[in-house]
Amino acid sequence: MSESSVTYAFLGPAGTFTEAALMQVPDAAQATRVPSSNVNAALDKVRDGSAFAAMVPIENSVEGGVTATLDAIAGGKELRIIREVLVPISFVLVARPGVGLADVRRVSTHGHAWAQCRLWMDRNIPSAEYVPGSSTAASAMGLLDEACHYDAAICAPLVAREQPGLTVLAKDIGDNPEAVTRFILVSRPGALPSRTGADKTTVVVPLPEDRPGALMEILDQFASRGVNLSRIESRPTGQFLGDYFFSIDADGHVGDERMADALAGLHRLSPATRFLGSYPRADMQRAVVEPHTADQAFRAAREWVEGILRPA
Repeated sequence: MSESSVTYAFLGPAGTFTEAALMQVPDAAQATRVPSSNVNAALDKVRDGSAFAAMVPIENSVEGGVTATLDAIAGGKELRIIREVLVPISFVLVARPGVGLADVRRVSTHGHAWAQCRLWMDRNIPSAEYVPGSSTAASAMGLLDEACHYDAAICAPLVAREQPGLTVLAKDIGDNPEAVTRFILVSRPGALPSRTGADKTTVVVPLPEDRPGALMEILDQFASRGVNLSRIESRPTGQFLGDYFFSIDADGHVGDERMADALAGLHRLSPATRFLGSYPRADMQRAVVEPHTADQAFRAAREWVEGILRPA
């Protein structure tokens, strides 16, 4: 596939942190980039073949998992995560020319951005009303509409720089200057990224039965094989009250003996387990592997059992 023929979808509009994440993909600058109004729309472009892959947010260091993404990839036609990208997050408050900080009564942005600027807002504009927006960039662009019903927006500095119709009222308004958002590049199932030794595996595990110890049995599949979990979140399936699935990130690649064995154990417990991908970690941090959970230990143990079963 030539670079010019590749199409990437992303949570839009242009200028979002998601597009900044997509631009870290080597061929994205030369590819066709298609903004989508929401996560489901971006993933649907992948599912129907109109896009090779989609970049969407999955986790924020302040707010945790992005529920829209966790839910969207847990159901529907299967998808695979092939890459993750980390983007440092900073925010500015913008308004139309002539609007000052004292004039701001209503502020629009994405829910995750609002949560990350809540303390600054409470200190500086305590009476401001929050107006939910589909994305930070969409809220900022909405200010250019004559019918706009809010006074200011929280967005990325890039949006403010590229739109001459916006005035920056305040910079660096995020409550945590170290905030980072994790994004994933999602494609259709195919060849898995090669093992690097610094990999991550993502799975969705429905709770097989609501009973004491059910979650412990799921976690034990990883713990007993020396697989560390970097994220686990519960999400309602939407079927009925109390019915949940778990979204899990584990350190390692399905090509690792310990991970393959853990996933096999998960499947025995919960046959509806969904494998979402094994891919390189963005921070390239290698997993700590104890000698008894290394590939050679699993192979030696398997050969020992096979030797027992072989006739003398």
